[in-house]
Amino acid sequence: MPHLMSLLAAFVAVSVGMGVLAAGIFIPAVGALGSATAKTVKAFDEIPDDFEPGALAQQSRIYDADGRTIATPYDQNRIIVKLSQIAPIMQKAQVAIEDDRFFEHGPIDIRGTFRAFFNNASGNATQGGSSITQQYVKLTLQEEALQRGDDAAAQEAVSVNYARKLREMRLAMHVEETMTKKQILAGYMNLAYYGDLAYGVEAAAMHYFNVHASELNLSQAATLAGVVQSPGSSDPHNYPEVAERRRNVVLDRMQQLGIITATEAADAKKPTVKSMLNLSEREGGTCARSEEPFFCQYVMEYMLGLKALGANRAERLLNINRGGLRIHTTLRTDWQQEIFRDLTARVPSGDPSGVGAAAAVVEPGTGKLRAMVQTSVFDWTAKKSTVASTSQSWVVPQKYKGTLGFPIGSTAKVFTIVTALERGWPVNGTIPAPPAGPAASQAHIFEPNVYHDACGSADPWPVRNDYTTTVPAMPFRDATRNSVNTAFAATMIAVGGCDVRATMTKMGLLDGAGEPTQPAPSSLVLGSGSVPPLTLANSYATLAADGKYCDINPIESITTSNGTKIKLPETKCKQVISPDVARGTTELLKGVITSGTGTKVGWYFHRPAAGKTGTHEGHQQSWFVGYTPQLATAVFVGTPIVARDMDNIVVGGTYYPHIFGGDIAAPLWGQIMEQISRDLPWKDFPAPSSAILYGNLSPLPGVMGMSLDGAIATLRASGFDGYYLGTQNSTAPAGTVVATAPSGSAAKGTAVGLYLSTGFVPKPPPTKTPTSTSTSPTSGPTTPSGSPTTPKTPTPTSPSPSSTATPTG
Repeated sequence: MPHLMSLLAAFVAVSVGMGVLAAGIFIPAVGALGSATAKTVKAFDEIPDDFEPGALAQQSRIYDADGRTIATPYDQNRIIVKLSQIAPIMQKAQVAIEDDRFFEHGPIDIRGTFRAFFNNASGNATQGGSSITQQYVKLTLQEEALQRGDDAAAQEAVSVNYARKLREMRLAMHVEETMTKKQILAGYMNLAYYGDLAYGVEAAAMHYFNVHASELNLSQAATLAGVVQSPGSSDPHNYPEVAERRRNVVLDRMQQLGIITATEAADAKKPTVKSMLNLSEREGGTCARSEEPFFCQYVMEYMLGLKALGANRAERLLNINRGGLRIHTTLRTDWQQEIFRDLTARVPSGDPSGVGAAAAVVEPGTGKLRAMVQTSVFDWTAKKSTVASTSQSWVVPQKYKGTLGFPIGSTAKVFTIVTALERGWPVNGTIPAPPAGPAASQAHIFEPNVYHDACGSADPWPVRNDYTTTVPAMPFRDATRNSVNTAFAATMIAVGGCDVRATMTKMGLLDGAGEPTQPAPSSLVLGSGSVPPLTLANSYATLAADGKYCDINPIESITTSNGTKIKLPETKCKQVISPDVARGTTELLKGVITSGTGTKVGWYFHRPAAGKTGTHEGHQQSWFVGYTPQLATAVFVGTPIVARDMDNIVVGGTYYPHIFGGDIAAPLWGQIMEQISRDLPWKDFPAPSSAILYGNLSPLPGVMGMSLDGAIATLRASGFDGYYLGTQNSTAPAGTVVATAPSGSAAKGTAVGLYLSTGFVPKPPPTKTPTSTSTSPTSGPTTPSGSPTTPKTPTPTSPSPSSTATPTG
């Protein structure tokens, strides 16, 4: 009896509020309620009716450079649409099954409420009877509580009790005073949960059928309309048979109401729900379901650092996942696909060798990230990263869910070139090149006393070349195109290792943790320090942009759900080296491709380009990094998971005695650049000035025969500097200067390397009389390091490789 009294009191309260009952006019039982009814009516009148729906949480969209959706971050998979963007048949189906008199009654369906009241009075459960307006109020209160993070309020909004029902009714009355029926229906259909994480009719239509809500047919519309009552147990994906039964109930109701004919209902029942499904495989709130998961992960982390999206990381994530943002990026997904095909053709995903490959493409002068690809598959569930699958990007720094990077090998030599040219060393000049060979016994030892700044080594530093060199100095062009280690080590020491390190930093070369290169000589010039491919590509882009360095930027624009453009910070760009020095560096690096360690680029690419090979000691990692005036690209081929020597190894079915930067990375770079440059205009580099080419040189004072200290003092008095570079066998008195590098002339301020006499010349070993006057090589042409130059035959569309033997790393 108390339960019945509370039910009746509540109903009377609402009825009075609706104006349905007048004082003293009702069934006799009302009078028996006495003061309880009066109190309930008063309480109903005092319920606050302030109801202002806020913005709904909806999915954001990340687009590529061509406007294709590549990811949909969200907390709730919802896409807000206008009522005009919802098919009329969908609107009719939803109204038919939820509240068929919606357009006829007021905020509360008195007929339905009467029915629910007497049914509930006879039992102990609360039956429905809510109008669409009431359901809209309930869903709105729940959604707003969830957005506030108030789980208790969200639960209360949908709890089964009469206090909640009274408040819902009161607010429904207010809603119909401030909103039209069509506005309420649109709000309801955007709020309703359609199961399987699809909120709102547009997201549901896209999720289940891969069509917009405006394109839904009768059978699809009836299917969705039937889900709303029990979305957790009737969604078409997980419960297709239940969804089909519910669909048929909706169709029957629509026929009863005269919305559709019997024939239309029968035809709409023919297809099974299971056969109607066209689930969107790449839809999802996480990057794992994006078609470009590594980039999605990168751009999400990038946006979490943008103050324009919120005061802190948590607020930014909320805005991204709930704000319905439209995020337009710089990524070329067509390039991504082409690059992935190229990489995996030579280095298959999960190759048994443990070798993987990656590439990054940057636009010089803007910092726009155009492509980032690796041969592994994205797998966020992988407990252990492999070359086959991982969630860690090999391309980007650690803060963007990447790595520390990989040793960059001889690609580091470019920073010594830039520093030397800034000091006035000419492109067409000579640089010191202590003789050395590939064997450990042939290494040139740089002693601790050769350094004249803090970026040296307290231990002897042995440096080998990939092939034997015998002259103490060589043309700058030859040293660059053939990647002569001792020449660059000596030049780095001459110009100052700390100055080379400063050049690296101003050109953006940082490791994956964001730290500058270590001041160890091997890191400064032979690339033993680790750098991510994207960072290295962008550093080289500085040269393509005539010396202007720009921060990486993956975002073109971000707009809010209502189309307002969010003001983002401008990409930071700075002129860090002079255009002339950049052009002189390019002039030297062009020779790497035309006649040096990177000639295999020319199998595929024939535009003006410059670049550098890189091979880490032991052939564990290899690179080619290069650029045209329009694009800068880094290609990495190495062992990204477990470092190991790539010697006597089979990769992608091809045997390699050693893998240098010129073997796989260089031809891959050529292939990639040929494809992605196809639609770009042909463009050449500006020529460097004669001052950069030939220098402003002054004659060196005569120092031959002097002691080391005397020679250094003489050089300093003439505006140069000097340092001990090594020894040469000579009959001149031991310890006296017998050679300089450079010799003859140099730019003022140059540190001149001094070779001291050993005091003797060893006698040559006795020669043996050959037993034959001819030999027949069995392995074909070899590089100076002894590795065959005949590569795997390129594809038929590729030009034939040159048979000329060249250095490879």
